[in-house]
Amino acid sequence: MSGRILVVDDDEATCDLVEALLKRQEFSVAARTSAKSALELVSEDDFDVVLTDVGMSEMSGLELCERILGARPDMLVIVMTALGSMETAISSMRAGAFDFVTKPLDANLLGLTVSRAVQHRRLRSEVKRLREAAHDVQQTKGLVGRSPAMKRVYDLIGRVARSDASVLVHGETGTGKELIARAIHEASGRSGPFVAVNCAAVPQALLESELFGHARGAFTDAKTQRTGLFLEASGGTIFLDEIGEMPLEVQPKLLRALQERKVRPVGSNAEIPFDARIVTATNRDLETEVYEKRFREDLYYRVNVVKIDLPPLRERGTDVLHLAMHFLEKFSSRSSKGVLSLSTAAAEKLTAYNWPGNVRELENSIERAVALARFEQITVEDLPEKVQAYRPDRFVVAVDEPAEIMTMDELEKRYIKRVLALVGGNKSRAAQMLGFDRRTLYRKLERYGEQDGSGGDEGPDKAASSPGSASSSLS
Repeated sequence: MSGRILVVDDDEATCDLVEALLKRQEFSVAARTSAKSALELVSEDDFDVVLTDVGMSEMSGLELCERILGARPDMLVIVMTALGSMETAISSMRAGAFDFVTKPLDANLLGLTVSRAVQHRRLRSEVKRLREAAHDVQQTKGLVGRSPAMKRVYDLIGRVARSDASVLVHGETGTGKELIARAIHEASGRSGPFVAVNCAAVPQALLESELFGHARGAFTDAKTQRTGLFLEASGGTIFLDEIGEMPLEVQPKLLRALQERKVRPVGSNAEIPFDARIVTATNRDLETEVYEKRFREDLYYRVNVVKIDLPPLRERGTDVLHLAMHFLEKFSSRSSKGVLSLSTAAAEKLTAYNWPGNVRELENSIERAVALARFEQITVEDLPEKVQAYRPDRFVVAVDEPAEIMTMDELEKRYIKRVLALVGGNKSRAAQMLGFDRRTLYRKLERYGEQDGSGGDEGPDKAASSPGSASSSLS
């Protein structure tokens, strides 16, 4: 997590050491040895975090914190103190500090604290920007989001809408496939209705009649003639949701209707032409269904003239926050509760969660949060427990071919090499991160043929991790 940091301490040596430490962790750092010069710099330039000592002669760090936040409330201040008492911590928080760290400084803890502050500030800025731009957020006929994946979807909608080509929308449950179908209909210029039917929700015995209609007396209780949904959708669009669930017995009749652009009602010998745009949707892999003989290949090619792959929410980045703000406004207005925004901590939880239920799950979560909210902001406590407790996995193994599946030894070898690369070859730090002692790590490296034989090479960070080194313990 890179970011711009301003270090303030009237001890020049401490300034130099903290600056060097943070730069090594890839932060952009400026340093000042007086509170006055720090205030001048803050008024002219932007920093994510100000890291200030408490005990300075010209002005205390707590006073500096208050003055910085008075002029730049968007900045975050972390206080450094040699007095690790509860009174100092309370005073820091009252002054508006984001956090405090005690001297002698622990290099790793300092880096984590600063990283967390940078991330917090950026996410808070993103939430503020979304709140201010909530009414201007890009929406395509009810669709919300500006991620690259969704922009590709919008592009396809715009390009295919004016044609009569059949469209297959593929995506996980809850991604909003019907919204895509409606967007295509709205952009098509067709004046007729949008008619939707869920193929999985209609009993097999009734599905044919539902789609194509039936003649009077075609079956028991068919006391009157009925027009099917294909004819009801004439001039507009018919949306066949969950097309992969359609019974095999009905599929040939659907195929004929699509090929001939005519339907034959159940119990009738007459074929009636229809003029409806066909959009279908599924969460199944229809190619696999074809291979397994559960879906007709000729019907698959008929409905899959243009395919739109709708990405799951976990692949849409900050669209999670765009959607959250969209739903927040919707439910807040409906409930008249006056919930205006997300807290930064709640936004962090929303973006970290993997959303297996996709947009539908997010919508339900925000509706719940608005219902439970006690303040003008949604807090972490208002979110569902599984969102609050979620911890993302950091190590993912993705393979496309069975031949790429590796043994546990190979998996461990690759992971160890990855951790070593992340810490610049420092074996002590790598062993600590992996949960091994150094001897265990050396044995594993020898077994995998990765040991260089030196036995004590600690990589370029050896000095940083040595006891008493300036970078690992500053006073």
